[in-house]
Amino acid sequence: MKPNSQKIPTAEKCNSSMQLTRAADYAVRVMICLETLPEEQRALLPDLARLTGAPESFLSKVLQSLARAELICSRRGKAGGFAILASGRSATLRQVIEAIDGPICLNLCLNAGKACDRKSTCPAHLVWARAQRAMLDVLMSVTVSAMAASAAKAPASTLTLATSPR
Repeated sequence: MKPNSQKIPTAEKCNSSMQLTRAADYAVRVMICLETLPEEQRALLPDLARLTGAPESFLSKVLQSLARAELICSRRGKAGGFAILASGRSATLRQVIEAIDGPICLNLCLNAGKACDRKSTCPAHLVWARAQRAMLDVLMSVTVSAMAASAAKAPASTLTLATSPR
């Protein structure tokens, strides 16, 4: 290895705190699953848990957050289950993540509510700001609907579905 060169860790060795939470990852997965459903169909929690690889109890909390953000709706009873709303279909990846984790902030100095005392003298501040902008631009550039369109539609056929009007 050359001096000053760094070995970039592989995904298996990644232990950085700059990662999506499991909840946000599951939220993206479940939104894509729900988007692949036919218009009047709902998915049951056990099926969504199986398809996303999430424990049911944990996924239940994720689904509650997505419902509070008005990206999905839920209904109890025989014709119950979860369905994506129009706002969920058009939601960006950033909106889904922020529905779960709140505002995305790469570094504390970029926190919208607080001014950084070192902003004018810190050489890293501009780098963090550019990195944050680039990341947010990517997350805002893709919608749930676009991601689902590129995904295989096969998983929807393995769901237990309930037909009901939204």
